[in-house]
Amino acid sequence: MAVQQQITTVTTTKSSGQWSTGLFDCCSDMGTCCCATWCFPCFQCQTASHYGWCFCMPLLDPCAFMAVSCCMRSSMRERYGIQGSTCVDVGLVCCCYACTWCQMAREVKTRTTSGNQQVHVVTQQLHVA
Repeated sequence: MAVQQQITTVTTTKSSGQWSTGLFDCCSDMGTCCCATWCFPCFQCQTASHYGWCFCMPLLDPCAFMAVSCCMRSSMRERYGIQGSTCVDVGLVCCCYACTWCQMAREVKTRTTSGNQQVHVVTQQLHVA
């Protein structure tokens, strides 16, 4: 008799349907605000990398008419179950570029430190020969 084990990883994310911080809540995380103030391109690359995207993607934003920022914000909303629309994302990125990046960085930081919980499920299959 042979026994096979299959391990499945399930990742659950807490979602309230809202951003964990507001667009103008820069004072809630002064480290993020200072990093964005002193070296914004480095801050963008770090945020993209922590989110799981290629770290150099934000550097394409000026050539792509801010499409990278809009796509990342939409992707983040979808991944974390945050309500909103692409039109709102585009409007916010165009009007409050730095604030949207700070909000995204705070969201990634919040979700990666306390939002995800991994559960390993082990399934055993018995094969009778």
